[in-house]
Amino acid sequence: MNLEKIYQQTILEYSRRKELNREIENPTFAERGHNPNCGDDLTLEIKTDENDVIIDAAFIGSGCAISTASMAMLIDLVKGKTMEEAKEKVNLFFKMMKQEEKLTGEESKKLGDAVLMEYVAQMPARVKCATLSWHSLKVIVEKNEK
Repeated sequence: MNLEKIYQQTILEYSRRKELNREIENPTFAERGHNPNCGDDLTLEIKTDENDVIIDAAFIGSGCAISTASMAMLIDLVKGKTMEEAKEKVNLFFKMMKQEEKLTGEESKKLGDAVLMEYVAQMPARVKCATLSWHSLKVIVEKNEK
């Protein structure tokens, strides 16, 4: 199986994670990401405990396979992590997507399956789809720091 096939199959699997598309009761944070060019409209909801640990994360809305897969990858990565750890993952993700410098092996491991989105970084029309949820998480992290 070639890399492109693996990428496509993984994106489809993540985009079908319907259990993540739900409302959280009394979320600590909710941040909407909207891309009017393609119709992606996803709101990331996060619930944290008193120690700033993300105890639940989900999204509401709809989007293309890339945006919903990226959201599912993000949720898998941050659930159970602190907001500080989530911030590190956001920064690594944007470093990867900007393609200015390569991630180290250790940095790639920290992104889990989200490293597959690097493939999208070479498709300008799809970069916004892949980064939509990560922009929402970045805003949430910044709000949490205030």
